[in-house]
Amino acid sequence: MARSGPEPGDESITAWALAARGGDPEAVERFVGALHRDVRRFVAHLGADPQVVDDLAQDTFLRALGSLHRFEGRCSARTWLLSIARRAVTDSFRHAAARPRPADVPDWRLAVERAQPSGLPGFDDGIALADLLATLPDERREAFVLTQVLGLPYEDAARLTACPVGTVRSRVARARATLVELLMAAEAPRDTAESREPTALAAA
Repeated sequence: MARSGPEPGDESITAWALAARGGDPEAVERFVGALHRDVRRFVAHLGADPQVVDDLAQDTFLRALGSLHRFEGRCSARTWLLSIARRAVTDSFRHAAARPRPADVPDWRLAVERAQPSGLPGFDDGIALADLLATLPDERREAFVLTQVLGLPYEDAARLTACPVGTVRSRVARARATLVELLMAAEAPRDTAESREPTALAAA
């Protein structure tokens, strides 16, 4: 079902988290509903097995709801929740390493939505951002997803990843440069084919 109205801001979401901490069931529902999509996208972009993305999202919210009594609103609820999602993915990687299984993983596009970051043209032409993001080093991909896909402020992304703001900005800049280069390379064959099309039609 499509959402109606504007997306809730961080202040509203944080207020719902604080109210949920106090036992307000409606606030719990609003808090979970507002951030469920972001958590799924973040978990998927971190490279989690597409078959367990929903399970990891559920695990994230279970952990968060169990820890709400410790949330004091010193950072946004979105940042706090994504840090929990990050730990959930890390734990899943450790579990998978301890109990390896056959690498029968579906295509990225089955798990990750085609998110279009601002200021990076071309992704509406059928090239999946997830496919390009998968080629980036983990740290650059995470910084890019947090700030450019999920819209987290650089300061919050730095707090979440425990590194300086300047490092986050550098990782994002390098990720953007790589993505633009990959995008141009991906579109080059199509542009070449289109440039030959009028000649082919004229000869027909």
